[in-house]
Amino acid sequence: MKKIKITAGIIWAFAGLILILILFPGLTGFSKSLSLLPFMKINPNYSGGEVAFSEIQPACTLVVRKPVFDGLLKERKHGFVQVDWRGKIPEKINDTIDYDMDNIPDFIININSASSNTKLESFNKQVKDINVSTPTSYGWAVRVNIEK
Repeated sequence: MKKIKITAGIIWAFAGLILILILFPGLTGFSKSLSLLPFMKINPNYSGGEVAFSEIQPACTLVVRKPVFDGLLKERKHGFVQVDWRGKIPEKINDTIDYDMDNIPDFIININSASSNTKLESFNKQVKDINVSTPTSYGWAVRVNIEK
């Protein structure tokens, strides 16, 4: 009985190895087709969340994203709002942001793109501080920490 189990285990391991070697060249196409399925999405912690609204300005386009509170099992108490400026970034950016769209400004962001200096002036007690402010391939992105 012991020899049968060992033999079956060795056969199973070799079958798995052969299956992997046969399928390995096709994994790129399979993963691409899997990523195009409608239920596959990039995690908002990496993408910044879905776009809430955008505003076309003379120099660039301001994109404000929906707040992200994603956690592993449930939503977290602390999250962030990502604000993107796309296009040709001016040396100084000064924008008033209403991320929850209640017609009351939540914060003002001042960015000096030459020195990468970013200042936040909060009008909402839920807005805490700046998490990240960085140039990107498409312009500039700022993540502002918020609480529920």
